[in-house]
Amino acid sequence: MNIKQALKLKNKLVKENNETFAKLSQYNSVEEGTVRPYDPKEMLAKWNEGVKQLVDLKTKIHRANAPVYDKIFKLAELKSMVSRLNSLGCVEGKQSQRGGWGQPTEPVVMIADIGILQRDEMIKTLENQIEQIQDELDIHNANTEI
Repeated sequence: MNIKQALKLKNKLVKENNETFAKLSQYNSVEEGTVRPYDPKEMLAKWNEGVKQLVDLKTKIHRANAPVYDKIFKLAELKSMVSRLNSLGCVEGKQSQRGGWGQPTEPVVMIADIGILQRDEMIKTLENQIEQIQDELDIHNANTEI
């Protein structure tokens, strides 16, 4: 199995483990006399086994990704930079303000050192880098067997 397939399997295992624990939690403590459609002890055993499988799979993925961790970490940081830049205030010009009790105050003139066009260009450049790294990781994930 390649890394791409392993990542899909990992997501499936996470979902199954969450569903198994939900059944364990829902049917562990019930009103006396209630019929339990799922046996909590069986769900606990199934959940423990699922967690073991997930740990084993994540370990294999981790080891196989060692040569590209620099790209994985860079990708995460570039995405974080895009997110932060998207929230960067770039307001310029005359702006109305509200004082106490919502009363209007004198307008203020705002200036931005980094304007919206410059910010958007920076974001576009980062997104291009993200796309390039993601393409490289996609190739690695498709070609690397675990």
